[in-house]
Amino acid sequence: MSNLTDIKCLCKNLPTCGTDESCITDGMCYTSAQMSKDGSISYEFGCIPSNKLVPPENPMKCLHSELTKVRFAIKCCRERDFCNRESRPTLAAAFLRDSQLSLDVFKIVLMIAIPCIFVLTLVSVYFVRKRTRDQKTWRYRSDPDGSLTSGEPLIQSQGSSIKDLIENTSSGSGSGLPLLVQRTIARQIQLVESIGKGRYGEVWKGQWRGESVAVKIFSSRDERSWFREVEIYQTIMLRHDNILGFIAADNKDNGTWTQLWLVTDYHENGSLYDYLYKNTVDAAGVARMAYSIANGLSHLHMEIQGTQHTLRKTEQGKPAIAHRDLKSKNILVKSNGTCAIADLGLAVRYDSDNDSVDIPPNPRVGTKRYLAPEVLDETMNPNQFDAYKRADIYALGLVFWEISRRCNIDGVYEDYQLPYYDMVPSDPSIEEMRKVVCIDKARPAIPIRWQYNETLRVMSRLMKECWYANAAARLTALRVKKSIAAIDAQEDLRMNV
Repeated sequence: MSNLTDIKCLCKNLPTCGTDESCITDGMCYTSAQMSKDGSISYEFGCIPSNKLVPPENPMKCLHSELTKVRFAIKCCRERDFCNRESRPTLAAAFLRDSQLSLDVFKIVLMIAIPCIFVLTLVSVYFVRKRTRDQKTWRYRSDPDGSLTSGEPLIQSQGSSIKDLIENTSSGSGSGLPLLVQRTIARQIQLVESIGKGRYGEVWKGQWRGESVAVKIFSSRDERSWFREVEIYQTIMLRHDNILGFIAADNKDNGTWTQLWLVTDYHENGSLYDYLYKNTVDAAGVARMAYSIANGLSHLHMEIQGTQHTLRKTEQGKPAIAHRDLKSKNILVKSNGTCAIADLGLAVRYDSDNDSVDIPPNPRVGTKRYLAPEVLDETMNPNQFDAYKRADIYALGLVFWEISRRCNIDGVYEDYQLPYYDMVPSDPSIEEMRKVVCIDKARPAIPIRWQYNETLRVMSRLMKECWYANAAARLTALRVKKSIAAIDAQEDLRMNV
């Protein structure tokens, strides 16, 4: 080997393979099997670098669900050089064709299994009820006079809240809880009520040990979207006050249907879209919301270098990430009036080592109303990561416009509307948006009254500098964040004069 941590792998059917059909990696070798529409099976051999193995203890790159195993399977290894040469993952479809279970055997299994399950269920219910009674008994201690008063449990749990669990259980990498802890939490959640529906399924309010959580339930046909969003949330050092807090992910399969769960923090105010539709905000509230969104987006866009490990070649740092679907419906309003960016299913990550963009295998583009001019007219370079960040900034300017319209100054404010509400239909096509944004070069109207309030005047300037037709001329998220922070600094200065 060329390095103590590097291994050689067989590399076939990939454009990056060398002429000797090999590749070198500090991560793992892999073999994948995929069934085409005509039933033929093709194999792919290659390398996965260690910075793609997230989380390190059970990399999602090396996993496949039972749902997709009929058409795709993958197997990773690291035991020796070319350990993937003889590896051939088995597809479920092939297994099912070779092992047909007869109807008579199936009936016998059912006749045996159903009584067993019934008995086991009764036994389980008995022990659960007994354990509950025992726990209630031990929660109390006797006073000298014989009365019962509340006492401490005999065994303290590691974390009495989700925040405690994250602080005490996670490794400090910021990539979330261990997978076993995530699954444990997900399976203890009780769904309370449906609070929203989207293209992927439903969002529910749930309860975990008395704490409210949000549960985004994906339909099985959107497994790729669920998988991608979980993968992004597991990114090292992603956790931030202005990015929706990820708690757990789990897939629930009872044999007849599959539910894919994504569990996050719950925010009672709902999305920014819903909040602005029902409420107005004062000038300080506008600045607070805008700053928090810019702060979260700045953290997403920023690459954070980690420390060099002596035993591992990989630096544990956060890659730069672009959102690709920033809009008021994908931003949540917290109880303190700040915001958190959500819905990372379309996000892309930048690999600075290879100068490449990790584009998700998802055909969906962002919301048409918020697409930047270069996306609408297809002039954006998809291989340049800065292009995705600049498209995010364009959408950020539109979100600022939505917030500013609801700024209540002496009882005067605009009604809530989506960007371009007066120029395109409620569900515009790409062609309709392209005509308005690229050909007519129109932008949302800025009311004259905004020029007579310092906060709204600065916000007007910022949104114009965010939605320039020339993407390279747009502000960065960090510059937007600093400009909004200057508003509060000026207000404090006036109050102290």
